[in-house]
Amino acid sequence: MLAIQNVSRTFSNGTAGFRNISFKTKQGEIIGVLGTSGCGKSTLLRVLSGLDPDYSGTVEISGDTIKSVHEKVGVIFQESRLMPWLTVLENISFGLKNDKQKNEKAIEYVKLVGLQGFENHYPKDISGGMAQRVSIARALITNPEVLLLDEPFSALDAFTKMQLQDLLLTIWDTYKSTMILVTHDIDEALYLCDRIVILKGQPGEIYQTIQIEDPKPRSRGDVKLAQLKAEILTLLS
Repeated sequence: MLAIQNVSRTFSNGTAGFRNISFKTKQGEIIGVLGTSGCGKSTLLRVLSGLDPDYSGTVEISGDTIKSVHEKVGVIFQESRLMPWLTVLENISFGLKNDKQKNEKAIEYVKLVGLQGFENHYPKDISGGMAQRVSIARALITNPEVLLLDEPFSALDAFTKMQLQDLLLTIWDTYKSTMILVTHDIDEALYLCDRIVILKGQPGEIYQTIQIEDPKPRSRGDVKLAQLKAEILTLLS
C-alpha cells in the first residue's frame, strides 16, 4: 500500500529532520512510529501526507508518488482542527463537496463514531474527545487507503483515550484500513499496532523495528506486552 524508500528531510537552514527512512506497509496493517523528542516523527508524517513535499527519496501509495495532498491519504492530527462555524455533521461531510448524497454519508459516519444526537452541535459545544471523534469520521468519510494519525489521543484524559483507541480498532476491523500511528505512548502503540518502527537520534533514523505477533484485540495488562514495553524503553534510553 505505502512504500517509503530512502526518504530524508532537510530544512532550508541545513537542519535535518530525519534521514534514510525506508519501510513498506501491507494492506490493513497498523504501523506505530515511536521515538525520542526531535527525531522527526511528525515531520515524517507530514511528508507521507503530502503536506511537506520537499524531501528526497520516494514515497508511493499504490504506485502513485506522493508530492502533494493525495485523495488516497487521510490525516488525523493531535488537535481536532474542526471548523468552528460548521456543525458536527457539516465538519464530517466537508470533504464531500461534490457528492449529492454527502448528508446521508455524513449521518452514517456520525453513527460510526457514536455521535448520534450531536449532529447539529458546533465544536465549542462538544468535548475534546467528541471533537476527535468528529475528526476521525471526517478523515474516514472519503475512504482513504492509508490513514495517518499524528498523536491523535495525546491531549485526552486516560479514560477517553482508551475509548477512542477501542473505537479506532473497531473501525480498523470494519474497513481494514492501513494506518500509520505516530505516538509517544508505548502502551498505545503496543495495544494498537502490528509493527513498531523506532526512530532515534537527531536527525532521526530507524533504530529498530519490532513485530507484535499477538492478534488484536489485546489485553492492556498482557504480560508479553509488558515485556515488550520494557524492551522498547531500553531501546529509547
